[in-house]
Amino acid sequence: MRILLLCLFSLLAACQSHDVTPPPAAIASQGRDHADLGMIRELATGRTLTPQELVERLAGATRVLVGEQHDNPDHHALQLWLLRELARQRPQGSLLMEMLNPDQQAKVDAAQAATRAGQPPADPYQALSWQANWDWGVYGALVTYALRQPYPLLSANLDRAQIMQIYKQRPTLTGEASTTPQVRATLLEDIRESHCGLLPETQMPAMLAVQQQRDRRMAERLLAAPTPAVLLAGAFHVRKDLGVPLHLKDLGAGEGNAVLVLAEAGKTVSAESADYVWYTAAQPEQDHCAKLRR
Repeated sequence: MRILLLCLFSLLAACQSHDVTPPPAAIASQGRDHADLGMIRELATGRTLTPQELVERLAGATRVLVGEQHDNPDHHALQLWLLRELARQRPQGSLLMEMLNPDQQAKVDAAQAATRAGQPPADPYQALSWQANWDWGVYGALVTYALRQPYPLLSANLDRAQIMQIYKQRPTLTGEASTTPQVRATLLEDIRESHCGLLPETQMPAMLAVQQQRDRRMAERLLAAPTPAVLLAGAFHVRKDLGVPLHLKDLGAGEGNAVLVLAEAGKTVSAESADYVWYTAAQPEQDHCAKLRR
């Protein structure tokens, strides 16, 4: 009888879990000989995970926040792989993207409805009014996949008009976690560095307000979205110590969130900033500051 029960438990466990397909091969050209390439780490313990273990952990979260480097094709290939594998583990509730603005949502809804009805748009780029600053060459396959799914594809950003209004008249940000001096100082330093020190100091408070209001919007959209929800955004936005997770906490949803950062091999990701890191091949380094100074 004991052996029979053990067999039954084993069969039940097998029914509740699915083996994952192999992750996609590296696309980016750099870092392929790095020791960390392809490694997945659980940052709180330092333990190395298999893709199967990562998917099983993320499948149990109410909200999964995936941080990317926007120009790295490996990150988008892994995001597509992850969406497919999570859907095999449990029904997906929604997908949210930083790359979609609210003024695109009606077109996204229409394109998704048409695709489900067997009449997908011939040119999704045009149908969605996709923004040229997000390279369709790396986002296209993922977005086209999302349009075919039974769950909604949702905007998670602010419209340009909203951003300009925040820039002109900074709203008061409420909450304890997202408004500490340390968070604000770290974000200001990143804004300063990412703009190569070229921004006048007088503009810094407005730039900080825009950054934090974008994070607050992503948190609000996550809370309003059907669960389980996945957010795809820049790695800085999903950081537990600086970004959307702090705003979720301020909105009363500090639990049930999991943060996965996709990082190029050789970069450092701390346990304070993410729950998991997956190291990928890297894009060739570019001197963005040299371009800005021209």
